[in-house]
Amino acid sequence: MVLIPAPPQIPDGAIGVETIGMTKRFGAFTALEDVSMTIAAGGFHALLGENGAGKSTLVKCVMGFYAPTSGHVLVGGREAEITNPKGAQARGLGMVYQHFTLVPSLTGAENLVIARSDAPAVINWASERAALSDFMSGMPFKLNLDRPVAELAAGEKQKLEIVKQLYLKARFLILDEPTSVLTPAEAEEVLGLLRAMTDRGDLTVLMISHKFREVEAFARTLSVLRRGRLVGGGAVGELSRDDMASMMIGERAIRTVAARIGEPDPSNEILRIEGVTARDVSGLREIAIEDLRVRAREIVGIAGVSGNGQKELADVLGGQIRATGGRVIVEGEVYSGKRAESRAHRVRFIPEEPLRNACAPRMSVAENLAFRAFDRRGDDPDKPPTLWLNKGAMGRRAKDLIARFKVKTASSEAPIATLSGGNVQRAVLARELTDPVDLLIVVNPCFGLDFAAVSEIRNRIVAARNAGAAVLLISEDLDEILELSDRIVVMSEGRLVYETPGASAEVGVIGQHMAGHH
Repeated sequence: MVLIPAPPQIPDGAIGVETIGMTKRFGAFTALEDVSMTIAAGGFHALLGENGAGKSTLVKCVMGFYAPTSGHVLVGGREAEITNPKGAQARGLGMVYQHFTLVPSLTGAENLVIARSDAPAVINWASERAALSDFMSGMPFKLNLDRPVAELAAGEKQKLEIVKQLYLKARFLILDEPTSVLTPAEAEEVLGLLRAMTDRGDLTVLMISHKFREVEAFARTLSVLRRGRLVGGGAVGELSRDDMASMMIGERAIRTVAARIGEPDPSNEILRIEGVTARDVSGLREIAIEDLRVRAREIVGIAGVSGNGQKELADVLGGQIRATGGRVIVEGEVYSGKRAESRAHRVRFIPEEPLRNACAPRMSVAENLAFRAFDRRGDDPDKPPTLWLNKGAMGRRAKDLIARFKVKTASSEAPIATLSGGNVQRAVLARELTDPVDLLIVVNPCFGLDFAAVSEIRNRIVAARNAGAAVLLISEDLDEILELSDRIVVMSEGRLVYETPGASAEVGVIGQHMAGHH
């Protein structure tokens, strides 16, 4: 007779987790080296670090996605061999991912029930609904579980993801960038309720975040990883933002964003959008921009929760989709995003995910850097374009731009897809900002980039503005909007619903309009 061990009993209250000597290698590359970290039961612990620092590798080792090369995990003070996510779940560990894992076509109740490892083949919905009603009465979030997930707002989906983990009896919860899809008010509500659960001893939270404001407001303790090693940490109130940044980036100088110099020029209107309407490729989402203007030496930030029409606005301005009505005017002339128009009016466009949307991944860094100028014959726009590629000139220009913009690449002939995200963004900025710029359109420029790259790229945007460019900044990072913008406009449900000067902007008011309360 084969004895099958019973699953471990999950305690009712919070549980602590400890990693001891955690190391993970992928071939010759060491992603994580000898990391020992303790998250006490009932704690709210933040995990900080640049991209590639090892944060995701560490939590994947804890959750059983990866088998560590060496080291082990203690759960509730006992060594636990966790070989897969189900094993983690059986011990009371749960994780809420940055991107939703819910089934859109199913209701909240159906998503919860099918997530259980012991979900029956034939579900008795009367008894399941009674059990769910009893469970939800003790939850910090009030949700309508009868609605299909596809109909829920982003904040409701995030709450449902958290409720799902608590329903699966998670007593130790890992949050991976949990507020990237939430308004400020939703973020405060979600993290505030989880912090209250940790204060009561019902839950332990480990939060991966890059937002110092959230770490300071909700976490009690923090740890910092750099290049796979644990380099510091401590109590949140005892560490300044400079302390946290220094631990994250090491000996490199911490760069703050340069100041905006000079006032916007009211007599020099570069961009005007009048009555523009458009639909996305599915034909379901529509935008209607009645009036938007951007002047020389001005950054206008478009704030909004993802999915409220920002992508469609950017696609119209970038010539990816055609407007169904209205017009875009650049420097007094109708503009449709064609290459000849952008060259004539010195318009530069930096889209989201530049490797996918602004590069040819398999072509070399040098070739990608040449896209703007490969067919020029000198600087005279009246001369006909050249018929032959000048590989020598392309190579010399590439090496100059790589040096000036500090693009880290093995060679100018390496495929641009081999570069890190920050270096792809630097290369695109080098191509777009080398020549004089009158209008710069930027979409989520720092998404997924590390601390040092973010600082450098934001400085490049401010430098273009200070040199006289009009900048339209479309970003889902409200901190970025607040930091860079002379003027802020909120976009909700495809329309511009609120405007405020950047200097007097109030986060709470902006958040209310982002959430549709206007």
